Amino acid sequence: MELHNLSQIEQATRPGRPEMFRFGVALLFMVGIMLFAAVTVSDSPRNYMLVAAAMIGGYMAMNIGANDVANNVGPAVGSKALTMAGAIAIAAVFEAGGALIAGGDVVSTIKGGIIDPAHLADPKAFIWLMMAALLAGALWLNLATAFGAPVSTTHSIVGGVLGAGIAAGGVGIANWGTMGQIAASWVISPVLGGAIAAGFLYLIKRTITYQENMKAAAQQMVPILVAVMAWAFSTYIVMKGLKHIWKVGFGSALLIGLGFAAAIYVFIRPRIVRAANRLPGDKSGVNKLFTVPLVFAAALLSFAHGANDVANAVGPLAAINDAILHGGIAKKASIPLWVMMVGALGIAIGLALYGPKLIRTVGSEITELDQMRAFCIAMAAAITVIVASQLGLPVSSTHIAVGAVFGVGFLREFLKANYSKMVAEIKEHHEGRDETEVAALLTKFRKASIAQKAEMLQQMKAHAGGPDLSKKERKGLKRVYKTELVKRSAVMRIVAAWLITVPISGAMAALLFFTIRGMMLP
Repeated sequence: MELHNLSQIEQATRPGRPEMFRFGVALLFMVGIMLFAAVTVSDSPRNYMLVAAAMIGGYMAMNIGANDVANNVGPAVGSKALTMAGAIAIAAVFEAGGALIAGGDVVSTIKGGIIDPAHLADPKAFIWLMMAALLAGALWLNLATAFGAPVSTTHSIVGGVLGAGIAAGGVGIANWGTMGQIAASWVISPVLGGAIAAGFLYLIKRTITYQENMKAAAQQMVPILVAVMAWAFSTYIVMKGLKHIWKVGFGSALLIGLGFAAAIYVFIRPRIVRAANRLPGDKSGVNKLFTVPLVFAAALLSFAHGANDVANAVGPLAAINDAILHGGIAKKASIPLWVMMVGALGIAIGLALYGPKLIRTVGSEITELDQMRAFCIAMAAAITVIVASQLGLPVSSTHIAVGAVFGVGFLREFLKANYSKMVAEIKEHHEGRDETEVAALLTKFRKASIAQKAEMLQQMKAHAGGPDLSKKERKGLKRVYKTELVKRSAVMRIVAAWLITVPISGAMAALLFFTIRGMMLP
């Protein structure tokens, strides 16, 4: 074969090399898990089942890292507060740390109590059920990641347990009340996250970016906002991230968080004032003040996520391990260190290999983010979980974070349309006048505070004449002024994936259960 032909073949195969490398590393990780599990449980009569379950658990953990962790670091990457490599490094370390330090030593074998194991008399059927649920959840996460849709890993494993449970024990095995609460979270999580994120963004705009002296406003407000963030995140970490190793009530967690917030305010205020003096007094300068808080937010969200969501990977594996070793079905199972290591390492490896795709989706493909908007999303992620926990509402961290991105984008659309409408009214009212005069008036209007803008519009309307517009005409004008800042195709794709997560993973788990049972029966 001629040399130039070899060169052409090399060029043609180059795009597939990174994918083959990622696949090879993932395969090596799963083979390593199987070998380690085989050595660890070599004296068990059904060690082959635990080896298979360990491999599936590692596969699930990698898919959690690839899909779910993007919600913690995606906004920081999209806003340029962190590079992709920096975000992956921070998230991998803190996810694994959260799983190993605060992941707990006991886990519920039936996620969320969605099925009643009393309907299963045979421990072998329970093992097959959990294997099918784990594999179905992992496969659905893999598909969702390939399609660029961030979905809830909790809902994936819940759907898997439900589908396999119904296949194993009939419809009566399911706790439909719990399933109703989970279905409610499809609406509660994104709406709460979106509303809180939009509220914080509007607060920042009113108190900082809409002010005439933006630098002075930032020096006053940013330390308060960072202190509120410290309060929310310290409360969140104490309540959720450390709940397995340190039980603290809501009131105590709030007081601990308040203490941290006060200390952070005293420490950070003079530094923010000095930093603001060195930065330009415009929006880009204000954005830079939120960079360091975003880095800490990404790390803390990753730690809490690792502590909580590692159970989605290792919970079924721990249940299978307990059933094989003790020959029964328990509602709680201890987590051996090797099982927790499978979850922690799997999440970190999955994030490093396949996480960038979903990080880009959350960070930049839904709406454009800057540091202020990313800060609001991080705040929404922590505060929504705290509020929902106290109200007993089931929420998904994935839905909260993505809903917060939606909320920020849709608020920007509303404000942009409202501003365009006001500018159009000014131009229409001064139609026919000198263009230089109108341009000067628009510049004055743009720089005015909110109160001054309202006063200018009120004075203009007081002198305006003409008939009122009909409802149909007003709707037409709204369409003219509307600027889409949220990609509708991304919204539809993600919402569709949310709605089918439980049904798809459930159907896959049922099919897998029947397949596994068929292979295992004599």
